[in-house]
Amino acid sequence: MKVLSLFDGISCGRLALERAGLPVECYDAFEIDKYAVTVSKRNFPDIVHHGDVFDGDFTQFRGYDLLLGGSPCTYWSIARKGRETTSDGMGFKLFMQYVRALRESECRYFLYENNYSIHQNIKDEISNYLGVEPIMINSALLSAQNRKRCYWTNIPNVTQPDDLGIMLADVLENGMPWQDKSYCMTATYDGAVLYNTLKRKQRTMIAVPINTINGKSHAIPATYYKTGESLFSPFGSERGKQRVAIPVGAAQRGRYADSDKTEQHIEVRNDGKSNRLTTVQKDTLVCSPVRVGQYGKGGQGQRIYSVVGKSVTLSANGGGQGAKTGLYKIDLPDGDYVIRKLTPVEAERLQTLPDNYTVGISNTQRYKCIGNGWTVDVIAHILGGLHND
Repeated sequence: MKVLSLFDGISCGRLALERAGLPVECYDAFEIDKYAVTVSKRNFPDIVHHGDVFDGDFTQFRGYDLLLGGSPCTYWSIARKGRETTSDGMGFKLFMQYVRALRESECRYFLYENNYSIHQNIKDEISNYLGVEPIMINSALLSAQNRKRCYWTNIPNVTQPDDLGIMLADVLENGMPWQDKSYCMTATYDGAVLYNTLKRKQRTMIAVPINTINGKSHAIPATYYKTGESLFSPFGSERGKQRVAIPVGAAQRGRYADSDKTEQHIEVRNDGKSNRLTTVQKDTLVCSPVRVGQYGKGGQGQRIYSVVGKSVTLSANGGGQGAKTGLYKIDLPDGDYVIRKLTPVEAERLQTLPDNYTVGISNTQRYKCIGNGWTVDVIAHILGGLHND
């Protein structure tokens, strides 16, 4: 199969072709992000790179079988103030390069992707130019993240994939989530702070229990948690065991938790009382365990909470050192936890990429490239329709 890929990124399309079992005779890519090209070349040195789509002469690709692409949604994003909602802006100019490539190359098949949240006016214009209606597929069916995307394609027999039931907990190197699925991985994930996860429902962060040994805090290694084993946490409670719990009073302290001043933390009370009211809001917070069920009628004392699913206070973000390091220490009755960002490997797993697929560039650029990429298994599912045509 001869493939032309626009806005190629880290060549998720090439990986998806392999996963779909479709042989690739040649793969020509247009991409201007040097870090994405670095990742692409490391994984697929045979890809021919051509640079900027605006400079492309796509007539040289006549006779190719498949055109792939998803132009940047930056200008159309619902998160962008004053986002473009018509075909007059830069976002549509980028899309029109895809249309030009399709017309000039005369590829037999095409697959175009963009964000589900783009304005309906834009969706209608895309459908008008490509001659097909979009198919919305949520990556949550095949991965551990909620990621709704629209796919415009003339590949036949595209159906909704079966739900594989993959959860966020399944892709973590260590630690524990308080949500079943990750929020959508984005190119700006590297800037994640706790406020994003708890208040804005974005940039997922997770909790890692830490054990204090000789006065020093140590994160529990990834090998500590293995599915199917009977393991006990250093705090005396069996991992995964449910118990009755109640919210506890807490305060965000201005002093630091260690001599290096790298972590601020949340202190909780052990007497069930609230801290006294002051003019400073951070003195009277609540750490609330996550309720997962009940026994009996669910009355007081009959509510079951998860030891591994604490819902920390919204004010725990606080800026300061946590915003810089991405780590927030919280003290809870069953032990201490560090709230951290997903690792690059965990982010890769959310996109169903191989572990360390993006290694070789900085973590900041890894997160960006991963967030801008495709969920590989979704693309492979769509491309699978080519087997029967």
